[in-house]
Amino acid sequence: MNAPVHYDAAQEEARLDAASVALSEIDVSDPKLYQNDVYHPYFARLRQEDPVHYRKDGMYGSFWSVTKFKDIMAVETHPEIYSSDAKLGGISITDRPMEFRRSSFISMDPPRHDDQRKVVSPIVAPANLNNMSDVIRERVCRVLDSLPRNEPFDWVKLVSIELTTLMLTTLFDFPEADRHLLTYWSDVATQDVNAGGIVDSEEKRLEILTEAVRVFTAMWHERAAKPPGYDLISMLAHGAATKNLVNDPAEFLGNLTLLIVGGNDTTRNSMSGGLWALCKHPAEYQKLRDNPALVTSMVPEIIRWQSPIVHMRRTALMDTELGGKQVRKGDKVVMWYISGNRDEDSINNPNDFIIDRARPRHHLSFGFGVHRCVGNRLAEMQLITLWEEIMKRFPKIELLEEPERIYSNFIHGISRMMVRIPA
Repeated sequence: MNAPVHYDAAQEEARLDAASVALSEIDVSDPKLYQNDVYHPYFARLRQEDPVHYRKDGMYGSFWSVTKFKDIMAVETHPEIYSSDAKLGGISITDRPMEFRRSSFISMDPPRHDDQRKVVSPIVAPANLNNMSDVIRERVCRVLDSLPRNEPFDWVKLVSIELTTLMLTTLFDFPEADRHLLTYWSDVATQDVNAGGIVDSEEKRLEILTEAVRVFTAMWHERAAKPPGYDLISMLAHGAATKNLVNDPAEFLGNLTLLIVGGNDTTRNSMSGGLWALCKHPAEYQKLRDNPALVTSMVPEIIRWQSPIVHMRRTALMDTELGGKQVRKGDKVVMWYISGNRDEDSINNPNDFIIDRARPRHHLSFGFGVHRCVGNRLAEMQLITLWEEIMKRFPKIELLEEPERIYSNFIHGISRMMVRIPA
């Protein structure tokens, strides 16, 4: 179906505004830009005119926006200059009060980061991915075979959420019957307090997530008393660098939410964003139908195109120079992956969705350097399996209306997307 008129009008309004607004007034931290899918012209202007851009007193305070691929890489590869430490602000542009800043290995600097990351990395090592492949395929087949034909349904609810949540139950060895809790906690952990949802304050977020700590603490003690198992909680309970983690509720919660969100949001929103991209690019969809083997190159292109994590934040540990600008110690430095993935100087035809790119993994969606997403290969495997099985069953899935997106400048999320599988 064609996009609604209001959607096209919003795109045009954003294009005109981005071209006319004073450069100093551009604030790409506004979550409405991503909820309304109108962020592209603002980043295009920043990449061209001010790639390392300082916004003073924006919606989320004062910060540097790093918008080009090479500059983002410069920040990613120098953790000794740009810190992820939760005590300094962590990885999000949001400046939470100190009592609500929770450490996890993604919000730590080396060497502590490295020690904790090593504990959980074996679960996504190649050998274990091979062990999980049959389980992933069986679940994908089960979910796809249950979908209605020739009637509208929400792809996010019936496919994206269901598959990623089932994967989390495997990673945590969590009761499948209670899997809805994992989705709920993931959403609570990332929801913007101004989004109008259940999380209207950091106190409310902590109140809800304290229940997650209670549930996982019981699982921890149960698994610590047994021989090491091959699930994330058992790994943490038996790992030399993490075996006392349960004694620090704030850090335990930080790592729990990292692992839940990391195993959920990237894959969930790429599952939805991939179908949306194909429906908006019918020539590419036809190319896939003509050659389903292109799934393996299409999946990293989907992940680039969707850019499921909008940004990552660092804090400067010293005065430094970046892209010709003087960054001061303590400054907030925000890497906009969603912009770097559209950088014309680093990616050929970046605004085109091309499922047979020569270098499809040349993107920033998983980060880079010491903080590169530990589960990137698992995410790709889930998406490849999904699209392999889709192409065996459904020559075409129709998009019925533009998707609804979440109010967030951190998660590039799709909350609802109505589609139909022709009979």
